[in-house]
Amino acid sequence: MSGYPAGKMGIDPRTKSAVLWGIVGCLSFLVLVQSYALLADPLATITQALGLALLVGLGAGTGAYLLEPRLASWAADRGTVNESRKG
Repeated sequence: MSGYPAGKMGIDPRTKSAVLWGIVGCLSFLVLVQSYALLADPLATITQALGLALLVGLGAGTGAYLLEPRLASWAADRGTVNESRKG
């Protein structure tokens, strides 16, 4: 069991975060496509939009999974630098 206490099963928090970011990316893309379709001519059919939204969601989730450790360490380093400047 990868780092979980005995009896606790679940999804890794990093994976959960990446999946949620993927869902947000997918739904945001669908909202943008639908908004454009309401204001002007539709850019794509619903199946094309769903396919593209899945690709966008996959990209957002993968990007979130790969970049989260780097952003977390950058934010932690930035916090210590700001604390040292306060004197």
